[in-house]
Amino acid sequence: MKKLIVTALCVFSALGAEAQQKKAVKNPKIVLITLDGFRWQELFSGADSKLIIKKYAEDTTAVKEKFWRNTPQERRSALMPFFWNQVTKMGQLHGNRTLGSNVNLTNTMWFSYPGYNEILTGSADDKQINSNDKFNNPNTTVLEKINMLSKYKGKVAAFGSWDVFPFIINKERSGIPVNAGFETVKGNKLSDREVFLNELQPKVPSPWDSVRFDAFTSNYALEYMKREHPELVYISYGETDDFAHDGNYQAYLKSANTADRLIEDLWKFTQKDSFYKDNTIFIISTDHGRGTEPLEQWRDHGSKVNGADQVWLVVFGNGVQAIGEATAKEQLYSNQIAPTILQFFNTAKDAQMKGQPLEILKK
Repeated sequence: MKKLIVTALCVFSALGAEAQQKKAVKNPKIVLITLDGFRWQELFSGADSKLIIKKYAEDTTAVKEKFWRNTPQERRSALMPFFWNQVTKMGQLHGNRTLGSNVNLTNTMWFSYPGYNEILTGSADDKQINSNDKFNNPNTTVLEKINMLSKYKGKVAAFGSWDVFPFIINKERSGIPVNAGFETVKGNKLSDREVFLNELQPKVPSPWDSVRFDAFTSNYALEYMKREHPELVYISYGETDDFAHDGNYQAYLKSANTADRLIEDLWKFTQKDSFYKDNTIFIISTDHGRGTEPLEQWRDHGSKVNGADQVWLVVFGNGVQAIGEATAKEQLYSNQIAPTILQFFNTAKDAQMKGQPLEILKK
């Protein structure tokens, strides 16, 4: 009799756990992250020996010591240790074209504003979104669509290193809090860390007029998540693109390595905080690729740069099928990200979104 009772309890416990997991997966918290202009080549193969030269790296010895290894697998782990030591065990990494895993843009501009518009709206719009100028996006992002739902009103936020994001997200129309560029954070309930960041940011000169360092962006986002617990948060890192344009491969690699650590910090927080623990999915991608041939083209992107439409996608978290590095032949697109997020919030397919939701959850 005791054995029957124990067995029954185990069965009910297992069923209960399964039900809880399904319920959690049905409406997870989403953290969407982008690394501006970070190439799939470095993500999947690590540092490129052809670019570790004096022309692109001030201290080639230091770069080699920190990031060069004998195999692509070792190099990518040295560059992005969180991705390749942890994420690969609990999620999916798509976009290694040498294995037949392709991820591409559908817009034909192949630069930032069009790329972010595609990621956030689920559709390319080459007619209206064809520059990086500061104009309010006429399209509605998935952030705005979720924020319009009464259940999630005020539960969406965005943080970006680039100062164009208030326009990409159309902060004015959407009402979504967007902290970007060199903005400080305002309010009466700021944490000590936020106060410190506000004091420090103006004292740390950025090499660029429109992009701050990613550490500020990430930590502002982290503190906001601690205090406000948004259901959907978007974070965009910008350093990789700007250092690449500067032709500074050494700094480009360091920025990617730093982003890896910042993302790990965010993940660790979500696994300790009761609001996010065991109920959060991270979706990470980039707005565009970069060139490869001729070598100088690694600095650039745009419609005339071959390969600048080649991007990548990383997903991990609660309920995500852990396949690791995708090795099967596939073709994914950036316009699939927004409809995937929309689906997680139990919202019907949006006709304005041309992409199809990704099949990333455990079956």
